[in-house]
Amino acid sequence: MTTTDTPTSPAPIIHRGDTLSRRQRLVYIVLLGALVALGPFTIDLYLPAFPVIEGDLAVSQAAIQLTLTATTIGFGIGQLLVGPWSDRVGRRLPLIIATVVHIGASVGVAMAPDIVWVGVFRVLQGVGAAGGAVVAMAMVRDLFGGQPLVRMLSRLALVTGLAPILAPVIGSQLLLVLDWRGVFYFLTAYGVLVVIAAMFFIVETLPPERRAEAGHSTVGQRYKAIFTDRVFLGVALIAGMSFSGLFAYLSASPFLFQDVFGLDAQQYGLLFAVNSIGIVIGTQASARLARVVGPQWILAFSTAVMFIAAMSIVLFDLAGFGLLGILVPLWFFITAVGFGFPMVQVLALANHAREAGTAASVLGALNFGLAGLISPIVGLYGIENAVPMGSVMAVTAAVSVLALWFVVRPKTVPALSH
Repeated sequence: MTTTDTPTSPAPIIHRGDTLSRRQRLVYIVLLGALVALGPFTIDLYLPAFPVIEGDLAVSQAAIQLTLTATTIGFGIGQLLVGPWSDRVGRRLPLIIATVVHIGASVGVAMAPDIVWVGVFRVLQGVGAAGGAVVAMAMVRDLFGGQPLVRMLSRLALVTGLAPILAPVIGSQLLLVLDWRGVFYFLTAYGVLVVIAAMFFIVETLPPERRAEAGHSTVGQRYKAIFTDRVFLGVALIAGMSFSGLFAYLSASPFLFQDVFGLDAQQYGLLFAVNSIGIVIGTQASARLARVVGPQWILAFSTAVMFIAAMSIVLFDLAGFGLLGILVPLWFFITAVGFGFPMVQVLALANHAREAGTAASVLGALNFGLAGLISPIVGLYGIENAVPMGSVMAVTAAVSVLALWFVVRPKTVPALSH
């Protein structure tokens, strides 16, 4: 067997998190949610300021979008560093050090004299923000298994999906009282709060005896356990493609909705708020449905809806349906992404309790690394309509569908324990 969660006798498996009270679980949800949100907030909070930064630094749209790419690539690299490190030394130390790097980089962006230095510090911001994302998922896997793992990951998936949508809403409101550099001072303050929370409220969930279990004591052995797991590879590809589709929308939307359709920063933020409802519905509905339906079958539904919705954006825009013809299928696309988020995380981590940090890091690195590489493709074709954005979203959804049926192979995935 490849996981300590699979019982070798009829006795039920007791996980450390099963002994937590409802209040203690709520504290974990709030604190770990704040850690997870640091990454999406770092990436997306400044999206409404894209046109302002473009004018202030006298650079092109493509150059501004590259700063978004820089952050997502840094986020992916950071997760690959922090995840295996947290499996070896525990969760708290990597979290604290990575977040301190984030704080310093946030100040650096706020004081950057030109677009080059903005890009450099945005990479470092991404590296630093990676700590919270990896450690939060790994800590949940340290504490829970089976259906409780589904429920806890659904809460984190809600943050993972909701934070990228809410961040531009908050960013648009910050721009009413701050310039674009002030947004990064806000991120500095957020990072400081995360460090304080980690130091005083986060306890170590990975005991020393689990940091060097037989067969998993080296980085190479942990990566081997992950990359020889077909289900993990398949759902990681689905996750990366889903995030890439979402980020194609996020990177194109400031120019599409503000420059092409004439929305102001506050209207743009309201649009994101409406879309956030879809994320909430998707993540919470799928977690409840997973009690009776296997996660792989929920992914079969969500990936199909993503593809249909993305193709609808392209066809409706070409048909001249206007703004509403984009917004309606876009809402269904985002809802479907939210529907799949918790299921991806559950299937990716279920069989990797002993290398949870490494597994979470690879999953996150693919999410943000692929998103950083794919989403700028939209900008290369110019943002004069929704066709480039919808086309990239459709291709990523199609890859997700293929990965599910030909790599994961739903019928071969065993049921979760209760």
